[in-house]
Amino acid sequence: MYQRTIRKPVSFEGVGLHSGKHAQVTLSPAPADCGIVFRVAGHADPILATPESVVDSYYATTVGKNGARIQTIEHLMAAAAGLGIDNLAVEVDGVEIPAADGSSKPFVALLTAAGRTEQPARRRPIVIPYPIRVGTGARWIQIVPSTTFRISYTLDNDHPAIGTQVLSCVPTERLFVEAFAPARTYGFLKDVGALRRKGLALGGSLDNAVVVGKRGALNGLRYADEFVRHKILDLIGDLAILGRPIVGHVIARNAGHGLNLELAVAIHRALGLERRAVGAAIRQLRELGLAGRTDGLAPVSGLAAI
Repeated sequence: MYQRTIRKPVSFEGVGLHSGKHAQVTLSPAPADCGIVFRVAGHADPILATPESVVDSYYATTVGKNGARIQTIEHLMAAAAGLGIDNLAVEVDGVEIPAADGSSKPFVALLTAAGRTEQPARRRPIVIPYPIRVGTGARWIQIVPSTTFRISYTLDNDHPAIGTQVLSCVPTERLFVEAFAPARTYGFLKDVGALRRKGLALGGSLDNAVVVGKRGALNGLRYADEFVRHKILDLIGDLAILGRPIVGHVIARNAGHGLNLELAVAIHRALGLERRAVGAAIRQLRELGLAGRTDGLAPVSGLAAI
């Protein structure tokens, strides 16, 4: 299997779920062995989507470098991973990836419209040789050896609209597009005030999230088990921070962004994924006008070392 990027640039804009601020995003082709690279308007340094770049995982996954930050990257990352896109340049004029409808479906449509093309470099899957686990009690996530990438997820919630939802799958491209990409983020009406006092969910609405009231979802569901499907969607997006396809069985119970990223870091450390220089990739990005000053850029792993 060979790496892929998109054929042509595409753009979209909208309001961030948490910041409530407008942002414009342009997705462009990127060179092989480059990975997914974010560039924030007004900041010279690119942000490589790697475990080292994650600066926050509270209610959303945020990457940053040298004062530049991009919030809520997980739905875009999931769309790229689900479609098998390895290399992508993401230019953001704003602080957060727009929420769209709260799922990955709009990003899948956008990337599909951009087209996909194979590149000369081969993919190097991460094969899990032994169990790796993080978390305790009722909230944990682990990955065990398997011949393919499989996810088994259990979501427990005492709200009657959710209860216990269990799903196990091998997320092929077709299954991802049809069964997981449309699953929307969700939140509880009773928590909205507290979240907004913390500077979260400022852009949230019935148009970009499932809002759960006392009796159930105020704006309906796309699937009876949409809640656990969205948890799997977030998991796919968060593990994409490793930058290489995973061969292993992920088993999770009530995990979230924090535990997803803890697992990614644990995999990274336990397997001793080599640190490779990214000078060549950065030079290619500069030639494309997608990278600024890179003085003192340290070697990184993950997406930049596919």
